[in-house]
Amino acid sequence: MRHVLTAIAAIAIAAPLAAQRQMGDPTNQVKGTGVLPSGWMMRFDPPRSGPAPTPDRVKFVTMGTGYHFTSGPAAIYYNPKDMGSGEYLVEATFSQRKSVAHEAYGIFIGGKNLQDSTQSYTYFVIKPCSSRCGTPGVPMGEILISQRTSNARPAALVPITHDDNVHTDDPTDGHATNKLAIHVAKDTVHFILNDKVVRAIPKSALNGLSTDGQAGIRINHNIDVHVDWKGVTK
Repeated sequence: MRHVLTAIAAIAIAAPLAAQRQMGDPTNQVKGTGVLPSGWMMRFDPPRSGPAPTPDRVKFVTMGTGYHFTSGPAAIYYNPKDMGSGEYLVEATFSQRKSVAHEAYGIFIGGKNLQDSTQSYTYFVIKPCSSRCGTPGVPMGEILISQRTSNARPAALVPITHDDNVHTDDPTDGHATNKLAIHVAKDTVHFILNDKVVRAIPKSALNGLSTDGQAGIRINHNIDVHVDWKGVTK
């Protein structure tokens, strides 16, 4: 009988702990209209479990001369007119009114097959706080350059690392503004943050992915940010 009670107690303890782990980083329950600005499309990250989310789980609206995003699940957003080929520049400025905690936002290039399981793209995102936001002694401001080549987890070209060029959360209210750009040159891709090159990666090191293709915006989950999207220019 004692063994049975012990087992029951262990299950009772384990269940709340499992629930806590699942609830450790819940996705905000945003209620959108499911309608995107004219010409735009989106693709949610492949869900780790359960059904794929629906477009009404985010708010993506035209605001002034830019766009405002409130998420919701993580996703990429793109307009088919923003195609890059050869040598080109992709640029966007992100303005957050409050901290996005440990989450990230940024831009991507070279997108192909973005609506199916063979999707691929290279992306450049920043964290104005950090992966351990709020932990004493952890420096704020991180960058990540990564590639998605399927519905599997992305592979990092530049793992999450601190970078002094990130404009970090304001200590009073968490606001921050960061300008991100990707410049595709003849043989090299320059990743530019606030007008400074933070990485220059040879095209030969892009694991076979072409830089030609769709360009767009990447917004992780639980983010409230305004984006001045410049798109693709030569």
